Amino acid sequence: MKKNIQLLVLLLLFFTPFIYGQGIIIDHHSAKLEPIPVWALELASDSLHIAYGHTSHGSQLISGMTELENQSTDLVGYKGDYYCWNHYQYPGEGGPCIEIHDQFRPGDLGHLGDTQWADYTRDYLDNDTVSENINVIIWSWCGGCSDNTVEGINVYLDAMNQLELDYPDIRFVYMTGHLDIWNNDTLKRNNQLIRDYCIENNKTLYDFADIESYDPDGVYYEYANDNCNYYDDSGNKLGNWAEEWQNSHEVGVDWFYCNAAHSQPLNGNLKAYASWWLWCRLVGWEGTVGITEQPTENPIPIFSYEKTIVIEANKKGRAVVFNLMGRTMLSKNVVGGKNSIPSNLPSGIYFVRVLFSDGSTSTRKLYIR
Repeated sequence: MKKNIQLLVLLLLFFTPFIYGQGIIIDHHSAKLEPIPVWALELASDSLHIAYGHTSHGSQLISGMTELENQSTDLVGYKGDYYCWNHYQYPGEGGPCIEIHDQFRPGDLGHLGDTQWADYTRDYLDNDTVSENINVIIWSWCGGCSDNTVEGINVYLDAMNQLELDYPDIRFVYMTGHLDIWNNDTLKRNNQLIRDYCIENNKTLYDFADIESYDPDGVYYEYANDNCNYYDDSGNKLGNWAEEWQNSHEVGVDWFYCNAAHSQPLNGNLKAYASWWLWCRLVGWEGTVGITEQPTENPIPIFSYEKTIVIEANKKGRAVVFNLMGRTMLSKNVVGGKNSIPSNLPSGIYFVRVLFSDGSTSTRKLYIR
């Protein structure tokens, strides 16, 4: 009985990350490379096709990611050639890198309740053949949070929620707006509205403002701007936290050069780290510091025949089938020997993961016709 309870707990803990719709908050705690495991980097690169709409401030993610892939293992937390990305233009273009359709439509999230970005998104998903394999959509702000009203923020949240309802197989990522010391109170109010909504409703949030409010040591700057300048409560400039941190740390080891629009290289570094943390969370990594690898792999034959999934297991366990966005589609117990599982799943690419009673796993990507 005790062993059965332990196995149940292990199953629940391990498969919880693959439940579709789970909330994810990416903030300054996520702006680091060290904890991200290789298996999650590989799975993200293998399965995510991202469409990203942005203007200059939002380009910080792309600039940071572009230069990150040119670094070496001297950079703290760097795990090798896993950080590359391809500009996704044609379905199935693929390769070993994560795919991002950068600036898939013009503009950003706009100002004061503008929803043209939502119209662009629908047109893209409904009519553009390039969007065929897209499974993640992100839009960034570029000043639109600094001058927005409560009503305007609610229009944004409602539009995002409606997109999620209309396109349930796509993960939509919410964002806060970049720092703006001259509209500090309005910006903080609006960003907090977005945070509260995402937390209460289990949304996925890339907290742009929070990431650039802290240096890598976790020091918080209450009055700061997008260039990383920080001020006292009367608006007097005290310094630039990014430049100060860069000057006291080794380039190529603690940070790297990149051209982050409106800001400093270190801010672009942090945005890139947080982006990879996001990609890995989307494919099932729990984001737990200290857990660097998945359970021991126990390779067994797993294949499909038409709509049937065949698993030749060497011991008892449980098989879970999930799609490219981590949504659990099927879950069945397996026994030692040949297991034939009718799926009736739509044609497409899936992942099958078997968790055995000894804690080992076997994972296989399948194309089900």
